[in-house]
Amino acid sequence: MSRPRVLALVMAGGEGGRMEVLTDRRAKPALPFAGVYRLIDLPLSNLRNSGIDDVWIVAQYEVQTVVDVVAGGRPWDLDRTHGGLRFITPEQRRDLEEEAGWHEGNADAIHQTRDHIRELDPDVVLVLSADHVYRLDFSEVVAAHLDREADLTIVSTRVPIGQAPHHGVVVVDDDGRVTGFAHKPEDPPSDIVTTEVFAYRTAALLGTLESLARELGSGSSTNLGDFGEHLVPRLVEDGSVHDFRLGGYWRDLGRPETYFAAHMDLLEERPELQLDDRTWPIFTRDHQRLPARVRRGAVIENSLVSPGCVIDGTVRDSVLGPGVTVAAGAVVEHAVVLADVEIREEAQVRFAVVDESAVVGKGAEVGEDLAGEVSTEDLVLVGMGAHVRGRRKLRRGDRVEPAGGGRD
Repeated sequence: MSRPRVLALVMAGGEGGRMEVLTDRRAKPALPFAGVYRLIDLPLSNLRNSGIDDVWIVAQYEVQTVVDVVAGGRPWDLDRTHGGLRFITPEQRRDLEEEAGWHEGNADAIHQTRDHIRELDPDVVLVLSADHVYRLDFSEVVAAHLDREADLTIVSTRVPIGQAPHHGVVVVDDDGRVTGFAHKPEDPPSDIVTTEVFAYRTAALLGTLESLARELGSGSSTNLGDFGEHLVPRLVEDGSVHDFRLGGYWRDLGRPETYFAAHMDLLEERPELQLDDRTWPIFTRDHQRLPARVRRGAVIENSLVSPGCVIDGTVRDSVLGPGVTVAAGAVVEHAVVLADVEIREEAQVRFAVVDESAVVGKGAEVGEDLAGEVSTEDLVLVGMGAHVRGRRKLRRGDRVEPAGGGRD
């Protein structure tokens, strides 16, 4: 039996407004993660490790920030003459039906890309989000999908029932067949949710999208929206849809609280997500820096400290990106600090996310001690290049807008 041709569509187009100031100047998939990676590095590495090498990134917001971090696909061996990495942007989706411009959701994006998909003629279209964190061998998903002769295979996971309303909720029978689907319901019928990974039979995907576009469309709009609004429910109703249960770690990093929590997960004594597994490496565009410098008198406890950092102060239970400086007397606790941030003398940073190239002035207080589960409204967010002046006090929920990036 010949190897099936699989096309992976990495959905990287959303504006990411729920991430607030952290995505004002970058697409969400370009957001740093775990100090040295970007969010999009993880799905691309899963694809590379799974042996899938037809990969299209569907992007529209701050596209250049994604283009820069994926570096033509070289870190994942996707820089090829035939196949490999390809960007699908709004400019490439102009056609005679006036479907130019930004798409109106993930399903609409695929519909606008349908001619490109037909030209490639894959056996399976694998669709995944660029801002979720997990480890998965996609070849196992494809094999199960083909074995069941499914129109759609939904990769799912279990979450606490209180988190289910943030996701598409799946109802599965004892044979693994999906019998129900609800898109972000207020009263979820199950704790099983989609991981935003879908394997489609190509004909079923394109045919269903075209049928829905004829039914729902008005003017130049298809009104298809996102997958969970019309596409997945229609396939569950009329097609053969099966469940593939993801074991192990999974997080949707679409909100500041989950972005922060995922970093704190990495600091557990035995983190469920292992990013340093040599059998399943995470690849990234590599910017070489010297190893971190920890000066005499510094204190570092239970933290990830990236190359290029210079630590004179105290860092506890935190993740520091490359090039962060923590001056003498400064304290960083339970924080995510991105690349090239300067934390000056006697400053304190707690329960905060501080974006790249920001400055926390001498004696400033960013955030405060929190107990229990941390929500987005609890965290302090400091935008890219912002300057928090000396002695300023930022309390839970405060936001500092991005600045030009200059330092005084």
